[in-house]
Amino acid sequence: MLKLIVLNFSDFKNKIAALQTNALGGLDAQFKLAPKMRLKYDAASIQAKNPRKAAVLALFYPNKQQETCFLLTKRAHYQGTHSAQISFPGGKFDATDSSLQETAFRETFEEVGVHKTTITIIRTLTAVFIPPSNFLATPFIGYTPHQPTFHLNHEVDNTIEVLLSDLLNDDRISSVMMNTSYMNSTAVPCFKLNDYIVWGATAMMLSEIKELFK
Repeated sequence: MLKLIVLNFSDFKNKIAALQTNALGGLDAQFKLAPKMRLKYDAASIQAKNPRKAAVLALFYPNKQQETCFLLTKRAHYQGTHSAQISFPGGKFDATDSSLQETAFRETFEEVGVHKTTITIIRTLTAVFIPPSNFLATPFIGYTPHQPTFHLNHEVDNTIEVLLSDLLNDDRISSVMMNTSYMNSTAVPCFKLNDYIVWGATAMMLSEIKELFK
């Protein structure tokens, strides 16, 4: 029987200093879970597209059993590129935001009701280019010391509470055939978490987070 890694929240807090100083895996880590179409974009081609800025928050917290979890959301259905996809809370940079970190805070509060005063940011991760919507999204890792009570807005269909131990389990990595508005019958690497398929930019971010913990 496979023995899963169970990381309680006190263990997580003890790792924060290492998370802040460990070298980031960068594109090498992200590209392990990147769709093939994403691999063709280098720094120069991304800059040439003048992508819009965005930010997301990977929010960690303890569940009722004091196991370390992080939050994903299922987007609501709408007429757009990322309808019904699994993602972190987040969105585009607004002119009123003082920084991308403030964007991540604001979007998290708007989407799931967690206020920034309860969140401690650990560090910034490597930005991810999202070709279909031409966004360059900067992920932040943060935590809140207690299990949040979520209040969802119209952009979010539901929240997904994922155990960190599941992310660190290599058996959660897989590949699926995808049909989207911009690709047909294409094999895409993914994480299978809580019976959801997590792929694309979110999977790339999770891949870097996973390596950071290792």
